[in-house]
This record gives sequence, C-alpha cells and structure tokens, in this order.
Amino acid sequence: MLSVLGNAAYRKLFTAQVVALLGTGLLTIALGLLAFDLAGSRAGAVLGTALTIKMVAYVVVAPVMAALVDRLPRKAVLVGADLVRAGIALSLPFIDQVWQIYVLVFILQSASATFTPAFQALIPVVLPGERDYTKALSLSRLAYDLESLLSPLLAAVLLTVVSFSDLFVGTMVGFLVSAAIVLGTRFPVIPAPVQQGSLLHRTTLGGRIFLREPTLRGLLALNLVVAAATALVLVNTVVYARALFGGSNTDVALALAFYGGGSMLVAFLAPRVLERTPDRTFMLAGAVVLTAGLPVAALLALAGQGGASPTGGPWALLLGLWVVLGIGTSMISTPSARLLRRTATDTTRSHLFTAQFSLSHACFMLTYPVAGWVGAAAGQAASALALSGLALAGTVVGFAVWPAAGRGGTTTTAGSASGSARG
Repeated sequence: MLSVLGNAAYRKLFTAQVVALLGTGLLTIALGLLAFDLAGSRAGAVLGTALTIKMVAYVVVAPVMAALVDRLPRKAVLVGADLVRAGIALSLPFIDQVWQIYVLVFILQSASATFTPAFQALIPVVLPGERDYTKALSLSRLAYDLESLLSPLLAAVLLTVVSFSDLFVGTMVGFLVSAAIVLGTRFPVIPAPVQQGSLLHRTTLGGRIFLREPTLRGLLALNLVVAAATALVLVNTVVYARALFGGSNTDVALALAFYGGGSMLVAFLAPRVLERTPDRTFMLAGAVVLTAGLPVAALLALAGQGGASPTGGPWALLLGLWVVLGIGTSMISTPSARLLRRTATDTTRSHLFTAQFSLSHACFMLTYPVAGWVGAAAGQAASALALSGLALAGTVVGFAVWPAAGRGGTTTTAGSASGSARG
C-alpha cells in the first residue's frame, strides 16, 4: 500500500490531506467547546444546527461550486479553498454570538465542499493505474480513520497547556500548511474542460450521470446503507456507552476506536482482495454485513436497558459489533471511487466526484435525524431497527439495479459516460 507514496505528486497531496484532516479534527473539538462557552446547556442544539448547516453546504453548495470552478486550475481551486478555511478558523475565536457560528460554519463547509471533491477527482489523474489508485483509496481511508483516533488525543494534550480557542489557531495552521504543500506540488497537465450548457446543466450533470448509469445507481443505494450504519455509531455510541451500559467517556472513545479499527482492517486488506474480487461482490457483501449488524444493535440496546455494565458480555458483544460495522462501512466506502474513475471522462470527472460527495451526504441528512430523534423519542432499539430498515432498502435496491456484468459489475465506459453528459 505504501508503495504509492513513491509518486512525488501523490506523496505531497496525501501529506496535505493528512495535515488538513488533523486541522479539521481540532476544529470539530474546538467548535463544541465554543458552543458550550456561548450557549451552555443549549450547546447540543447549537452543534446539531451547525452539523445540519454543514450537510446543507455539502449537498447544495458542492455541485454549484464544481460547475463554477470547473475551468479554473485545480491548484488554484485547492489552495483558494484552504485559504478560505484558514481565514474562517482564525476568525472563530473572536465571535460572541451563536448566529455568527452558523454563518462562519456555512462559509467554512462551503470551502470544504469545494476542496474535497476537487482533491478526490485529482488523485486518479496523478495515479492513472488502477492498482496504484486502489492503494491510494485504502491509504486515504486509513488517514480518515487515524484522524478520528488521533485528533481527540492531540486536542487533549494541547488543552493541558492552551485554552480551547487556541485550537482554532492549530486548525488555521493545518489549512495553511496544506495550502503550501499543494502550492509546491507539480500536477500532471490537465486539459481544461470545454464548458457545455448552462450553469444549471453543469451543476446537475454529475447527478444525471448517476441516475443513468446502473453501476452508479447501485453506488447511490449503498451510500444509504453506509449512512445508516455510520449514523448509528456516530450519533448513538455515547448513548450506548454512557446511558445503556453505565460506562464513562473512556468507554465511548473505546467503542469508537473499535469501529475505526474495523474500518482500518479493511483499508489494509482491500488492495489485495480487490485484485481477485469484483467491486460489486465486495461492496454488496459489505452492505449485507451492515444490514445484518444493525438489528443486533437493537438487541444489545435491549440488553443494556436490563442493567448491563461495560465489563459484561453484552458490552463485549457491542465492541465486537462496532468492529463489524466498521468493516462493513469500509467495504463499501473504500472501493467506491473506483466506480467513479471507470465511468468518468476528463470532462465529467470533477462532476461525478462532486455528485458522489453531495449525494452521499444527502443520505446523512436522512439517517442522522433517524438515529437521534427516533432514539430520543422511542429508544435506541427502535432507532437501530429504523436504521436497519433503511439499510435493508439500500441493500435490496443495490442488488436490483447494479448489474453483475463485467469486472466489478461495471457496465459503463468512458464513452457511455460522455454520451450521458451530452444528453
């Protein structure tokens, strides 16, 4: 897997990604502390609103920005987005009203919604070989999982010597370093795409290709499966650990670490497994794993209500289930960009990656409320069952719409994607 770091351009881009991810992790922690400082007991509502704004920016802003910047140099787009994010991070410590958090978060996440798809669309150009590209996807997945583990630890260390507002400075430094690395990277020559159609046509281009290509319709369905499992873990792990099993904050972190460990395991193994296993088989197997695992979470929620503890058998089963859910989500997420790469042309690549970014986050706009609101109103077992129903629906649709023809179930070609773009 690490052999792809021998490519100088990719090595620098991956370093920039890791630095920016650490900055984002510090920002998430600092934002929560800022919300508590401004809103006290209402901090949860403030953060919930901020996360909703983040998803709206990802879903709505990403395709619009992709259409607006599609003729600009990729380096200018990436550096510009990093500079905007650095400026917003630096301004956050000086705000004193909750509404200001919402405005700045929207601008910040709009910049992220510009940066991330452009970055993802650049990697298959830097690494045109499929084997190298698969290794890069696994390495990227590892970076995300490690960030989720290391950022809280880094923040905890920093908070022993600085105030939480200083974490925003660390975030700013992360984005500036990322911009500097990107600026110093030599990219392959990427021909500027010929603009065809109106802004509305270009904004919706990626989504229309998704709906027309059977392989990408299958990916769209599996995005819902990933969102269902991820929402259960990210939203309700704290409830399982603290309320149902009577654990501590350390137990919350432990459960999340087990989930990340399962994901990292797949990231390590995926490059070799995908050399022998079609993407369709691998990803749909992940969907089956998640669909089967979510009802088990409902049973464990009922066991927790019976007075379980974080040292008993049900807690050990929950940790094991979180590993399984991490495995299932990574089985779908890690290879997904390979499908986009095969379908895309030079003209449609950025639009397809943006559409995946936007549509996958749209699924979270459904599953996050189900995980949180159903859990609060009807209990964690009901929440897990509702999410398992969504996962089952996504899995069934995935099997139905994704044809089992060709390597990885991919029936599209660059030519067919181009034809879709012209339609």
